[in-house]
Amino acid sequence: MHQIIQSHIKEHQDVLYTINSFNDIIEKIASTLINCLKNDGTVYWCGNGGSASDSQHLAGELVGRFVGDRKPLRSIALNADSAVMTCIVNDYGYEHIFSRQVDGLGREGDVLIGITTSGNSQNVINALNAAKSKKMTTIGLLGKGGGKAREVVDHAFVIPSNTTARVQEMHIMVGHILCDLIEEGLNLKS
Repeated sequence: MHQIIQSHIKEHQDVLYTINSFNDIIEKIASTLINCLKNDGTVYWCGNGGSASDSQHLAGELVGRFVGDRKPLRSIALNADSAVMTCIVNDYGYEHIFSRQVDGLGREGDVLIGITTSGNSQNVINALNAAKSKKMTTIGLLGKGGGKAREVVDHAFVIPSNTTARVQEMHIMVGHILCDLIEEGLNLKS
């Protein structure tokens, strides 16, 4: 047991150490999100499994709050409405679960953040393509080399790991950093 525990901790630390060299892309993504929100845009999120949970978590940080009391920000996790999702899956198929929502809700100037540890989730890729057709900015929180999504997004943050758990751990950390930078950039910290 001890060896398994230490192995996870060491791998986490090794991947975390590499993130230190990603400041420029984090700042670029944060600026994109700040500009979207300053212009009354909406930040949409989507993902599957653990990435769906991260999408809801980070949308909640923006609508609710991250650090201090402030006005709510426009943010929606596309994987949070079970009635809409099951309707789309039943009528159109799982690969359209997010793209159909982007087609219906997204506007030029909005941002879609697709979270996929493999970079190859077809429903996320379809949503990113739908967002691009609506002139939305697209961001990928990716792993495992970035997959097909890396070629679709405007801004790719690719965690340098092939281990799903490590990629997810870094995605939530980067998400929290983005939330902090958004509150600072919008002068919302109390």
